[in-house]
Amino acid sequence: MRPLVVPPAALRDEDSVQMLSAWIAERGLHCTMNVGMWSASGVPEPDAWGKLLADVARHIGNAMHEQSSADASEVVDAVSQAFLKELGRPTSGAQGEFRERPH
Repeated sequence: MRPLVVPPAALRDEDSVQMLSAWIAERGLHCTMNVGMWSASGVPEPDAWGKLLADVARHIGNAMHEQSSADASEVVDAVSQAFLKELGRPTSGAQGEFRERPH
């Protein structure tokens, strides 16, 4: 197992919330998501997730720029195009189930 580090800001902020985790395991994608947190606060869940995914794309662009000097905006455009292509014609199914976190 090779987990990523927790961002320093998340460690400093006692109110931080993990929203998404994605793993490639057993030849597939496995995710845990904090679905419902925004709607519980009166924020439309699809809009909030769209903004989160867009922000993730920008972070990918910035990281690839730092790592290889790739143009961050070109990376974001490529990620966006690949995202829309995959939504339109999936290369694999999204299987699984939604499980509530135990309280």
